[in-house]
Amino acid sequence: METWALQVLLVLCLLLPPHGASAGSLHSPGLSECFQVNGADYRGHQNHTAPSGVGRPCLFWDQTQQHSYSSASDPQGRWGLGAHNFCRNPDGDVQPWCYVAETEEGIYWRYCDIPTCHMPGYLGCFVDSGTPPALSGPSGTSTKLTVQVCLRFCRMKGYELAGVEAGYACFCGSESDLTRGHPAPATDCDQICFGHPGQLCGGDGRLGIYEVSVGACQGSWTAPQGVIYSPDFPDEYGPDRNCSWMLGPPTTALELTFRLFELADPRDRLELRDATSGRLLRAFDGARPPPPGPLRLQTAALLLTFRSDARGHAQGFALTYRGLPDAPEKHSPTRGSGQSPTTLPDRANASCSPSPGPLESAMGARVFPSVTAVSLLLLLLLSLLRLLSRRSCLLTPGKGPLALGPSRGPGRSWTVWYRRPRGVALPCPPGDPQTEGPAALYRPLSSSKQSSLHSLISAL
Repeated sequence: METWALQVLLVLCLLLPPHGASAGSLHSPGLSECFQVNGADYRGHQNHTAPSGVGRPCLFWDQTQQHSYSSASDPQGRWGLGAHNFCRNPDGDVQPWCYVAETEEGIYWRYCDIPTCHMPGYLGCFVDSGTPPALSGPSGTSTKLTVQVCLRFCRMKGYELAGVEAGYACFCGSESDLTRGHPAPATDCDQICFGHPGQLCGGDGRLGIYEVSVGACQGSWTAPQGVIYSPDFPDEYGPDRNCSWMLGPPTTALELTFRLFELADPRDRLELRDATSGRLLRAFDGARPPPPGPLRLQTAALLLTFRSDARGHAQGFALTYRGLPDAPEKHSPTRGSGQSPTTLPDRANASCSPSPGPLESAMGARVFPSVTAVSLLLLLLLSLLRLLSRRSCLLTPGKGPLALGPSRGPGRSWTVWYRRPRGVALPCPPGDPQTEGPAALYRPLSSSKQSSLHSLISAL
C-alpha cells in the first residue's frame, strides 16, 4: 500500500501544472483565435452561430455540396473546410459563418458570433448615442473608409483610439473615453466598410473601436507580450514601405510566433536583428517564410525592419511575441541521467531522514487545481511521511570514493542494500568498483523486492 501511494504521489507531482500558470484574459494575444480583421484565419471549434451553443447549429461542410462551399471545394484545406461543422470564412466575407438548415424565409447561412475571434487591438463594439459621442476627439467621413484609413487618420491626430461607424464615419478618442463607454453586442457592428467589402466598420449608432497601434509603421514595445502587424494592416501593405519596430520586454530572451505571413515577392523582406549589436538573427521574405511554430531568440532587445519594393502589395504579417523568463543560474541533473555530486556528503547527511530534496522542491513548485486534488495530495503526503519515518537508509551516489557494490551487467543497474528491516535503492553504473565500509553494514534485498523497487525507479 505504501509503495503504491508513493508511486501515485510521484506521478501526480510530475503531471501537475507549474505554480503560477494561469489562463490569462480574453484580451491576451495568446488567447485570440483570429489575427485577420474578418476572421478568415479562424480554425476554432465553434459550431453554432452564437457562443455556448445558443445559436443555430451549423451544417457539416461535407454535407453542403448543393451550396457554393463544401469540403469538396476545398480539397487542400486552404479554407479550413472538412468533415466538421465549425464556423469558417472561405469566401473572404466580413466574418466567419456557416450554413444552417434553411428557414421558411429562405435563409440558409448565418454569421457566427465568436467572442475569441477578434484580432488583438480591436477593443469591441460600443454604443454611440451622439450626446456626448463615445469618442470625444475629431471625426470625419469618407466613401472610401476602411479600418486602416480611420486608424491612420487618428494616429496622425495624436490619439490612442479610432472608431468606425455606419460604414463611412471615423471618430478619434483616448483611453479615458472607454471608462464611460457602453459595450454593445458584437453582432451590432455589422456594417460593411464603404472602402472594403471584406471589413466591418461599426453599425448604426455603434462604434467598432481599435487601438491606433494596429498597422503602424513604427513603434516600441516594452510589455511582456503583445502583437505586431505589418504596415497598413488589416489593409494590404503598400509599395516602398520602410518600417521598424523595437521590442524590449524586461527579459533576456524572446519568443515570436507568426500568425500570418504573406509577402508579395522575395524583394519584400522582414529582418530580425539584435538591437544592441545590429547582428542579423533571422530574415524572411516572400520566397522564404518563417518556419511554423514558436521562434526563440536569445536577445533582450529586438529590432524588426520591413521593406517592400515599388510593386509590393500583399496581406503582410501578424506576429505575437512574449518575453521568456530568465534561465536559472543552476540546473539540477535531469531525471534518469545518472548524474551525481562530485563530492559525497558525510554519513549523517546521506541518511533518509526528512530533508529538502529534489522531490520536495518539485512538489513545492506545483499546485493542485481543486480542493479535491489538495485532499488527495495531503493523504499521499501522510503515506509518504509514514514510509520515510520507518526507513533508515544510506543514500550514496553512483560515482565517488564511497560507492556500494554494483550489479554486474550491461546498461544502467540498481543495487538495493538494507539493514533489517529497512532498505534503499542506490544508482550504481556498471564498472564501478565495489568498496568496503558502509556496505558491510547492509544486506541485499530479496530479488522480488528488488524487482518492485526497480519498477518504481524506472518509472521515474
